[in-house]
Amino acid sequence: MIQHPLRTHIQELVVLTDQEFAFVLEYFQSRIFKKHQIVLHQGDSANHEYFVVKGLMKVSRPDPDGKEHILQFAMENWWITDAEAFYNHSPSKLVIDCMEDTHTLVISLAHKEKISRELPKMQEFFHKKTTEGYIDLQKRILCFLSSNANDRYHNLLTVYPGLIQRVPKAMIASYLGVTRETLSRLTKQHS
Repeated sequence: MIQHPLRTHIQELVVLTDQEFAFVLEYFQSRIFKKHQIVLHQGDSANHEYFVVKGLMKVSRPDPDGKEHILQFAMENWWITDAEAFYNHSPSKLVIDCMEDTHTLVISLAHKEKISRELPKMQEFFHKKTTEGYIDLQKRILCFLSSNANDRYHNLLTVYPGLIQRVPKAMIASYLGVTRETLSRLTKQHS
């Protein structure tokens, strides 16, 4: 029997009964997005957090000159949103769009809070996922502050296995904060 991808993901951290998982699943909606579809525009309300079932999304911030700064990619079993806008009900500073056709499960903040209140196991799950995300973000910042391009590239391969085959090189270079020429040298060193 194939288990639901969200249940498999949750059960990496907490175990749910069939009844508990059915309760949780009631608060998620399935949403499918097309490749290149923008899910969240800068300035919009971030009403949902997205769990990627299949596909690939990215979070970026365009600067006034139009240059895109990529903060995060979200592959299968990753969560993605503009956290500040989602939790503070403020306009989004970021853009979320799809790199591939993407199937997601989405949840609102109100539903996330309701699940957490009524099912403490899910509060524990969401707390652990938020903590993991915070730690990953801290590692990314430290990597940018204290690592060279080669170390950042190696870190990308570890954090996002298979991403290099799914994303244009220009986006990988943007994520790493390097030029395309530097990225070409790095990919040759690691092949």
